[in-house]
Amino acid sequence: MSRDRDAAESFTLGAAQIEPVYHDAEATLDKTCRWIERAGDRGVDVLVFPETYFPGYPYWRRSTSIARWTDLMVDLADNSLHVDDDAVSTIGEAVADADLHLVLGTNEVDDRPGSGTLYNSLFFFDRSGDLVRRHRKLMPTHDERAIWGRGDPEHLAVHDTDVGRLGGLVCYENHMTLSKAALCAQGEEIHAAVWPGFWEQHGHPGDKTRAASAEARDTCDIYPAVREYAFETQSFVVSCSAYMSEGVPDGFEEGEIGFGVGNGGSMLVNPAGIVKAGPAIGEETLLTAEFDRSERRATKAYFDAMGHYARWDAVNLEVSDGRLDPIHDHHGGGDRPPLSPAAAQSLAEEYDVDVETVEAVAEAIEEG
Repeated sequence: MSRDRDAAESFTLGAAQIEPVYHDAEATLDKTCRWIERAGDRGVDVLVFPETYFPGYPYWRRSTSIARWTDLMVDLADNSLHVDDDAVSTIGEAVADADLHLVLGTNEVDDRPGSGTLYNSLFFFDRSGDLVRRHRKLMPTHDERAIWGRGDPEHLAVHDTDVGRLGGLVCYENHMTLSKAALCAQGEEIHAAVWPGFWEQHGHPGDKTRAASAEARDTCDIYPAVREYAFETQSFVVSCSAYMSEGVPDGFEEGEIGFGVGNGGSMLVNPAGIVKAGPAIGEETLLTAEFDRSERRATKAYFDAMGHYARWDAVNLEVSDGRLDPIHDHHGGGDRPPLSPAAAQSLAEEYDVDVETVEAVAEAIEEG
């Protein structure tokens, strides 16, 4: 486990509030790499793209016939990312050239054999350009359940970087008390919160419209959510919201983008819940801000959710780290699932050894 002193004292966080080339993987890939390069030129250490940025959020989900919905689902899948795609390698090369960590919101095609299900995912790349981890949204919201599958428990995790322990959640997951607590309990320090836009609520979450200005923060649940997330976990938060211009995308007709809330709203927040940049409304932009780890230490001196303010004897949390697969060997033979980062970390802490030692032993066992 990394310690506070091992990570950089200061760093730059960035939110890539960038419009995808809607439902166009090739053009979106090219644009993604160009903005990653720009972020590298600006010295960004952790760059976050919005929810399902690649190749766009399905704003059409509420406003088409079933037949049209089916055609659009096929088209969305054809332009989404799979972990083995050449596009993932291309993005990794851009990340390595820019020398930053990337959290990319994407529609993901399942890698289970025989499955064509899509997931609302975050892909995490390190500075070397390797895809080191992914997170799939555990529970799609409302009628999103007709678009994406439910994510795997093993993806509720964090990982170490040279600027701090990094995690992320998608949209309303950032309201989920126990999911937030799970990342906090794993020592999350930098958090990526991604959303499909920014909105005005008119009485309840089911009645919302595209934000017209930053004044929408008075009713938009995102604004208090990311500030509270930062404060209650003492994390640096990159809140990245989707942006779509108001024109009709190529291949679509007027009125089909019925849930068009993508008007930005990205924010960068320090561990005291202070918004240091944003919300950026109505524009395509690379939002950046510099942070210092002393901001986290000063907040923890007053309120440490994993230290002096915690009462694990009163309340504690059980986190599953498994992956659900269609085939199970009930006799102990056959292939075993790889040891997850969360399980490795738990074993390392239980037996007071380095996590690298646990992973090496697990790898040796797996290789026989």
